[in-house]
Formats: sequence, structure tokens, C-alpha cells
Amino acid sequence: MGSPCARVRRVGLFGGTHGNELSGVLLVRHWQQDGAEIQRPGVEVKPFLTNPRAVERCTRYIDCDLNRVFDPESLGRPVVEDIPYEVRRAQEINHIFGPKGSDDAYDLIFDLHNTTSNMGGVFKPSPQNALAPEPCPALLIEHPSLKYATTRSVAKHPVGKYQI
Repeated sequence: MGSPCARVRRVGLFGGTHGNELSGVLLVRHWQQDGAEIQRPGVEVKPFLTNPRAVERCTRYIDCDLNRVFDPESLGRPVVEDIPYEVRRAQEINHIFGPKGSDDAYDLIFDLHNTTSNMGGVFKPSPQNALAPEPCPALLIEHPSLKYATTRSVAKHPVGKYQI
């Protein structure tokens, strides 16, 4: 796999991993129609709707959580008629953006999520405004030696963005 300081040449922007989280879906659709704001010289940026059936139904998933099936067992399952939709979709995504763990994989995948929970503010501003005002985005960069089964784990350097 490439070095951590290698030049970024290919970036995936994922929305709709969970079909009821619409912020990423709206951004991906916007960028698919007009991607001028995300294009950079020397970098291929691909906006991608990860779970279109779940988005169509506005539900988290159809058969199983897409963000949990990028493990070797699921990615290696034979394609048969009754394979869960999200497992098949994970295999397709791995084919397009991977294969996972290879030098051919995309350099970065940003998987855009938002919460559907009514959990109130997670980060509260202090009286002196020492913390960021709500909402506060949180980036998750996965540790390279740990094994993940998320969509973004297909990339050499996976990053997730959660709007909380």
C-alpha cells in the first residue's frame, strides 16, 4: 500500500451509506450534476451514492447495514440470488473504489453521515465561547493497523465526517 505521504490522486465522496441520512445524499446529487466546486487539477474526485435503494425508501438499509459489510468474508461471498442487497453493493463499491487493501484503491474516501437522532447538542459552547458553536463537525480518521468493515475502509486512508 502507498506511503502516508504519497500524493492524493483519487478521492471518493460518499453519501447515502445510510439511506435516511440525507445531508450526504443531497451533496452527492449536487456534485454529480455540477462538480465544478470539488474538482482540482491532478486529482480525480468522484461523488458516489452508496446505497441508492435505501435512499429511495428513506430507510437506514434494506437487508443489513452497508457500513458493516466491508469485511473480507462479506466481500468474498459468492454472488447468488439471495445475497443481501448491501453485501452485493459492498462488493460493487469495492470493485469501483478498491480493491480494499490494494495499491489500486482510491487514496481517500470521505463518507458523509449525519445523525437522525434527536440528541440535542453534543458540543456546547462555554459562557466564554471557548468551544465551537453548534453544530460542530467531527472527523474520524481510522487507525491503519485496525480492521474496519466500513465503506470508507476501502480507501488507503479512510476518513469519515459526521455532522453532530
